[in-house]
Amino acid sequence: MAIYTHEKALNIYDSHTHLNDDAFFDEVPAYMARAKHFGVTQMNIVGSNAQLNQRALQLAHQYDNLHAIVGWHPEDAKDYDDVVEKNLIEQLADPQVVAMGEMGLDYHWDSSPQDVQKKVFARQVAIAKDLHLPISVHDRDAFEDTYQILKQADVREIGGVMHSFNGNTEWLKKFLDLGMHISYSGVASFKNATEVHESVLQTPLDKMLVETDAPYLTPTPYRGKQNEPGFTKFVVEAIADLRELSAEEIADTTYQNAVDLFGINNAEN
Repeated sequence: MAIYTHEKALNIYDSHTHLNDDAFFDEVPAYMARAKHFGVTQMNIVGSNAQLNQRALQLAHQYDNLHAIVGWHPEDAKDYDDVVEKNLIEQLADPQVVAMGEMGLDYHWDSSPQDVQKKVFARQVAIAKDLHLPISVHDRDAFEDTYQILKQADVREIGGVMHSFNGNTEWLKKFLDLGMHISYSGVASFKNATEVHESVLQTPLDKMLVETDAPYLTPTPYRGKQNEPGFTKFVVEAIADLRELSAEEIADTTYQNAVDLFGINNAEN
């Protein structure tokens, strides 16, 4: 695939990607090089189970511009137990970890019972609060329960991000009121994603992040193909078009928002 360069170099932070996934893990240097061509210079490598958490940590220790997020995905909530929790807490003490996640609720799949998902989600939020770590929240077809758990926990003091947000402006306001950041993925570039487009327009720029969630949710113009971190560029450009701003402004603003939220000390904009 050809690599296209922007007229002016962008500096982009992919706040949620999965180079720890099997799709990338054996070729991480190649995908990092491709990302650099597209202006993606910092990434959060997000875990979700034992293997992916360990890989996220491994990559964060190997590369200065990769940062680990570790937690337990709602699809795997049924497997969460005291052993898992003990290991998570040990991993969260690692200085390369910048947040806890991805955690949350997923009612689209029946991988874990909803009551178990809610219990595991609430428990992880409590741990994150104890450790003063921001959270990365997965929410699929579960807005009401996700909101209620975050509201009850009062997450404003630690903050966090609604990853790959796909809700309408009503839910946008509710999560913003809880102090959460809002991250947009390739869905923002989809022609028919009108609710997401409206939310993009109403999200305060100082609360906005961008991501790929690679290898999933590939943005236009590569929709239908495997996503990769470099394609965050096309998320930035889609948001810039919607907001009638320059890609540079969206890239720089979301980059700084990520650095601030995740406490990144080695990033140079």
